[in-house]
Amino acid sequence: MIPASLFAEDDLLPLSGLQHLAFCERQWALIHLERAWSENHLTAEGRVLHERVHETAAEARVGVITARGLPLRSLRIGISGQADAVEFYRSSLGATLPGRAGTWLPIPVEYKRGRKKPGDCDQIQLCAQALCLEEMFAIEVPQGALFYATPRRRTAVEFTAALRSRTEMLCARMQTLHRLKATPAPIYTKGCESCSLTEGCLPKALAARPSVAQYLSQAFLEI
Repeated sequence: MIPASLFAEDDLLPLSGLQHLAFCERQWALIHLERAWSENHLTAEGRVLHERVHETAAEARVGVITARGLPLRSLRIGISGQADAVEFYRSSLGATLPGRAGTWLPIPVEYKRGRKKPGDCDQIQLCAQALCLEEMFAIEVPQGALFYATPRRRTAVEFTAALRSRTEMLCARMQTLHRLKATPAPIYTKGCESCSLTEGCLPKALAARPSVAQYLSQAFLEI
């Protein structure tokens, strides 16, 4: 049974922001609070890939129905968005669909440019889609899939208890940062080099600046 709703429609935050947040809290804040966005060749390739997927018509074959650009939302964890694709497989564990006989189990599929990245950003975004589908159809969604353009390989993702917990934790963190309207200070990592916002974020320069407490502490040590 789905728990009572915790968020109103107006309080829902973009599901896509979870990937930004998992990668870097400052990146999330710059994009979703300060509305800063800069595109590089990596983000451009990803945008074009998603546009092509969403433009593809829905399709049906024996035992499976594929819906493109399906709207998603969860009032429980406070997110909304759109799935690249959701494959509905005929299953006794599934839910009913309008105009379709039998019951169907939804499997979210997310398309990504390039190769599999280190970290769990992609898995978190996919798991969030599954949590939305579970709430929308009142069933359990055990797994999904990530399709990487290079080397055009599909990878199954199991929605484990640990992945679900981390995804829900990030949803709560995203709501907190949105409520506080606070942009975290930069923390420089190797991932900053591939971020399209690095020129505006200035992670090396700003992260190198000492805090007021550090400055005073050093000043008194030198007296």
